[in-house]
Amino acid sequence: MPAVFPFRAVQFRSDSGDVSDLIAPPYDVLDAPAKARLTAKNRKNVVAIDLPHTPAKELGPPGAYEGAASLYRSWLAEGALEQGGPAMFAYRQTTRTGSTVSRRCGMACTVEVVPFGPREGGGILPHEETFSGPKQDRFALMKATRAQLSPIFGLHADESGNATKLLHGYMEQHKAEVRAEMGDGVLHEVWRLTDGQVLRAYQGAMAGEDIFIADGHHRYGTALNYLHELEGRGPVAPDHPARRCMMVLVGMSDPGLIIWPTHRVLGGMKDYTVEAFMAAAQGSFSFEPVAGGLSAVEATLNSGPRGGANRFGVFDYKTGRAYIATTRQADPLIEHFPQKPAAWRGLDVAVIQYLIVECICQ
Repeated sequence: MPAVFPFRAVQFRSDSGDVSDLIAPPYDVLDAPAKARLTAKNRKNVVAIDLPHTPAKELGPPGAYEGAASLYRSWLAEGALEQGGPAMFAYRQTTRTGSTVSRRCGMACTVEVVPFGPREGGGILPHEETFSGPKQDRFALMKATRAQLSPIFGLHADESGNATKLLHGYMEQHKAEVRAEMGDGVLHEVWRLTDGQVLRAYQGAMAGEDIFIADGHHRYGTALNYLHELEGRGPVAPDHPARRCMMVLVGMSDPGLIIWPTHRVLGGMKDYTVEAFMAAAQGSFSFEPVAGGLSAVEATLNSGPRGGANRFGVFDYKTGRAYIATTRQADPLIEHFPQKPAAWRGLDVAVIQYLIVECICQ
């Protein structure tokens, strides 16, 4: 994989270590009302800087990004934010679903910025397309603040399990320095790692690994664009901060790495009715009614066959009617993407996006 490094992180100053009122979900899942709720709890919530313009799907006015940069610099000047020395940060998310507790562990570090795609020694591999609007928004913010404000979520194979073992071992032997809860049932904990031996062991465990971007394609694309612009002005030093990008890396061997179902809420479609949707989709899907509404959909899906055709739960909010939709073709995207691998064409997320959202719901 591209080399990984410690970095000089900017953190909120907190005597108690609790930063619950200061952190925010990823910028691209928030709208203006959600931002307002966070800043109402604490005006110094990071969302005030990280989301200066809504929606973040398009470029906002220059003043929005200039205001975010001014706010960022003022918090640094007054000591609300402070920059520490080089470190990596072990990060754990604990979630509870009923009686089940899961803990997802990763390492926040910086990664060498290299173009998307396979490369000798490991590459940065995307799984979705990016759009110009979000990248313009993130680029304007990065250019104004000269900072990367939220990490990218990356996965790596970790077939040996060494990186995951290192993280779990450190967490078991040390107390977390930072914690936060945002009321969604997730406990966030962070450990600051500065021991050179530990950092070198982690770097060794990551040698040769590919990074698969799970979330943050637009942010990584922005890091590439930012570096490219700097290089257009002249030589960029090998140790320039723009050559490194902040990521949280989670090994696929981590027992807390749980992949939840993909959900899409579709609205605003002209002349929509559930009958019209099923009529438009009848060539691609068969539909089975589900008694009991939304609460019964999951149980019905779980009781069905594994493998084979793609199966989705469909719920119509207006009527309260629910269905199981099953693809009629074994390879439903082959006509749209014959050049893509069959494994990709069979992913539920690909079928939802390209067959349902972009074709049927147009």
